[in-house]
Amino acid sequence: MNEPYSLIIVFFTFLLGGIVKGAVGLGMATVTLAILAVALDLQSAMALLLIPTFATNVWQALIGGKFRELLSRLWPFLLMAGVFVWLGGQALVSVNLSLLSALLGCILVFYAVVSLFGFRIVLDPSSETRMGLLIGSINGILTGMTGSLIFPGIMYLQALGLTKNLLVQAMGMLFTVSTAALAVILGSNRLLSMDLGLISMAGLVPAIIGMVIGQSIRNLLSEQQFRRIFFIALLILGAYIIFGAARELS
Repeated sequence: MNEPYSLIIVFFTFLLGGIVKGAVGLGMATVTLAILAVALDLQSAMALLLIPTFATNVWQALIGGKFRELLSRLWPFLLMAGVFVWLGGQALVSVNLSLLSALLGCILVFYAVVSLFGFRIVLDPSSETRMGLLIGSINGILTGMTGSLIFPGIMYLQALGLTKNLLVQAMGMLFTVSTAALAVILGSNRLLSMDLGLISMAGLVPAIIGMVIGQSIRNLLSEQQFRRIFFIALLILGAYIIFGAARELS
């Protein structure tokens, strides 16, 4: 991981991830994970995203002003999303990484297609807690297996009918809990190293620069246009990951 080529890829990946997050408020972990999983390997990608993702999402989780209100409502969902990362993380040392990469690609493709077509689930308020426990558990398992923090947790949060600001803060809370749990699992499975930790810490710099650039891009493109470009690119990248994993398995 000390090769100049790898370091350049990491720098520009976090820069791009920061641009996306600055422009639309989400997507940094998804972008960095997807690109680094292609350029390096899944385990290294998961380790490298930890510090920039955790730092930016702690900020996102705390600044909305409704932290206690959201925590009292979402704690069953967040608890399961964190606890079940452990179960999914066992696959990192027992399952072929090409299969896990293919699963990551499928998640990205599905998330992109659902977002492009504007699909939303409708949740009965009486089933909110029960579904939160179920969806949180699934989200945690998939996070542990692939490093993806988004599915199906984002769909659950969208189904709650939260305002835009509350939704952004709730996503920050989900990503913070998931990233912290993922760090514990990677560490316990000895998949973290000093080199990866230092590079992940250094990734904060391009991520923050990217977020500043992304915020200015909002003045050039509407958020809707940028989201469409983002999800189309995510769809292509997910398909490429699936193709590459299938080629390795054949």
